Amino acid sequence: MAAEQREFDVVLYGATGFVGKLTAEYLARSGGDARIALAGRSVGKLRAVRDSLGDVAREWPLIEADAGQPSQLNDMAARTRVVVTTVGPYTKYGLPLVAACAAAGTDYADLTGETMFIRQSIDTYHEQAADNGARIVHSCGFDSVPSDLTVYALYKQAQQDGTGELGDTTMVVRRFAGGVSGGTLASMIEVLATSSADPDARREMSDPYTLTTDRAAEPDLGPQSDTPWRRGREIAPELDGVWTAAFAMGAPNSRIVRRSNALLDWSYGRTFRYAEAMSTGSSVLAPVASAVTTAANVAVLGLGSRYFDKVPRGLVERILPKPGTGPSERTRERGHYTVETYTTTTTGARYRTTMSQQGDPGYKATAVLLGECGLTLAVDREELSDLHGVLTPAASLGDALLHRLRRAGVTLETERLA
Repeated sequence: MAAEQREFDVVLYGATGFVGKLTAEYLARSGGDARIALAGRSVGKLRAVRDSLGDVAREWPLIEADAGQPSQLNDMAARTRVVVTTVGPYTKYGLPLVAACAAAGTDYADLTGETMFIRQSIDTYHEQAADNGARIVHSCGFDSVPSDLTVYALYKQAQQDGTGELGDTTMVVRRFAGGVSGGTLASMIEVLATSSADPDARREMSDPYTLTTDRAAEPDLGPQSDTPWRRGREIAPELDGVWTAAFAMGAPNSRIVRRSNALLDWSYGRTFRYAEAMSTGSSVLAPVASAVTTAANVAVLGLGSRYFDKVPRGLVERILPKPGTGPSERTRERGHYTVETYTTTTTGARYRTTMSQQGDPGYKATAVLLGECGLTLAVDREELSDLHGVLTPAASLGDALLHRLRRAGVTLETERLA
């Protein structure tokens, strides 16, 4: 059935999970006239979620679908234009749903930060999805929309100004208040477990271009560290006096950004280099915080990717928050983030894009980002690029998502600095 003739615009799969409920709440507030259904393993739990959403969702249909039942996933995918899924870790549960959407020509959006899952999705389903007109869009939450969209905004501004291609580009997390979701930690565990158990996967994850469309076509720009330790002034004069440290999600985010460049036929530039960092401030203790944070990230990425499979999984799971859990409403409301992405173009022009949101980045803010990605796929289809297959937020949603996020109250501003 053609997407235009489907029963639903959006099916939210995993609506009974913690972030799933938040996304359902957001869609109930901001979904407009979109035809929405909720899906998951338990109709009873889905009904409880729907009942909590108020009158606007009273008639939303409920769909029973289990990640372990491909036939149910196939039926669900065939009924809707878009599936938005919060069911992770995606390495464990994600590929059957990607398969269902690729086969049905159904668009898809998720929250994964699992690089090897995305690589497997590309290798297995990119061609089928492209042939069937499906957009499989990974990493539609705090990982990796701020990274991907701020670089895309820089590219669009430089293109408009005629100031050349992007060169050295760095996203700096300037302010961050919030927790790390149980789902994100579960994804990180899967990433470390996969890389430590499989040397080939470990080598692929160390490649900055592991998600590219064509590895041989990528430029040889030398080492591109996932754990940079730099003073702010090495990134941009505006950060003089600031110290930065490695950002925990820099590795998966940067690979999404580089895939966007490849999908857009390397429009960002052949000398485009990208890294991520987080500010540790400008106090006398900032250099110490920077060194300690960077060292911790190096240890996790380096030692964890080699030896994590030696750690008893049960012990790790007892210590860390469980998927489906999260902070209180007060904590979610008080959370926020601000990222600044700096670039210098091939003509020497310098730009900065600032993106900020109110709400815990891993929960409330992510629900907004995921919800808007799903709505963009569902109702703004005529504004999207002609790309299909396994994509990224910037390459697939681009200008339409930029406009939607601004209307949703997300700050997204680009300015020329020099």
